[in-house]
Amino acid sequence: MSRQLISGAQALAEAALRAGCRYCFGGPPGSLSPAAEYLAARLPGMGGVLVPSHSAQAAISMVMGAAMAGARALTFSSGPGLSRMQEGLSWLAGLELPAVVANFSQGGPGPGNLHPTQSDYFQATRGGGHGDYRTLVLAPASCQEMADLTVKAFALADAYRNPVLILADALLAQLIEPVELPPALAPSVLPAKDWALGQGLERPRRCLALRQPRPKLLENHNYKLVRKYDAITRDQIAWQGFALEDARLLVVAFGSAARIAKGAVKRVRERGLKVGLWRPITLWPFPSQPLRELTRVVRHLLVVEMSAGQMVEDVRLAVQGQATVELYGRPGGVVPTPDQAAHEISHYYHQAHLQRLGRRRGGGA
Repeated sequence: MSRQLISGAQALAEAALRAGCRYCFGGPPGSLSPAAEYLAARLPGMGGVLVPSHSAQAAISMVMGAAMAGARALTFSSGPGLSRMQEGLSWLAGLELPAVVANFSQGGPGPGNLHPTQSDYFQATRGGGHGDYRTLVLAPASCQEMADLTVKAFALADAYRNPVLILADALLAQLIEPVELPPALAPSVLPAKDWALGQGLERPRRCLALRQPRPKLLENHNYKLVRKYDAITRDQIAWQGFALEDARLLVVAFGSAARIAKGAVKRVRERGLKVGLWRPITLWPFPSQPLRELTRVVRHLLVVEMSAGQMVEDVRLAVQGQATVELYGRPGGVVPTPDQAAHEISHYYHQAHLQRLGRRRGGGA
């Protein structure tokens, strides 16, 4: 593995190359992101191509074409671009085509602004396309995870023949950190795709079709997808905890907000408050069962989000009323500082009288 000092956007781009991606489709030429600029310089020398498109709809359609041919393909945008890609994501899922899509989310709704936010959570985990479909959603919290989860995204996309979405934000895209980059995968180790169209006139005819005019055939196809989504939910959840062993209050956050929340948790623990951090890495499937198990001991949760409150709904669904769930949210592209988050955590801790609980149990807070 090689160690480089790069941005989150560049980590995603370089990891995609090392994962065997040779086809990237971006937005209009005048709106190239740092990831697109990086790939535009690197892809030609590796036998690949970056194709700027006139729209997000065109970009996701070209991803679909590359996936049909059996290639590993990537596209990325911000929330407005992902809004326009929703129909294409539905088609990718329905056709069972693997692809990776990254969203560096920015403030909304509408044109909003270019500042970091997490208000695309609903868009990512619920989707705006039609039909019964799901996309896996991975949420990196560092440049290192941006690289690691990009490699994982391509592997999951191929394993389940399903689109995978990487949900990051403008803060993580521009952050620069040292990253241990994975070794490049040789083409020979990439999974075979005997379903792909590709080339080869001597093989039997292949067809990838989604339209099913007969309701029973479409129902059978949807049941097949449901079984796949059930397997993903069972086998692919990921989360990370910090200072959980003695926590009386659990802070829940993902992505960039989790970095901020971790700094805040360290600050309040220095003051004697028993606070832990729980971070989902897969947003879909959401790690509901591990979080619910924690509420057998910890009965107070504070969700920290860079939004008006979206993941908080999944947290409440996960705990099933076994814990009190409150929200500290900052919408519109406002990034809270660790000190601001620490203030909110401390306020809620004392408001819930958790320090008195600690004294009754023989501890100090």
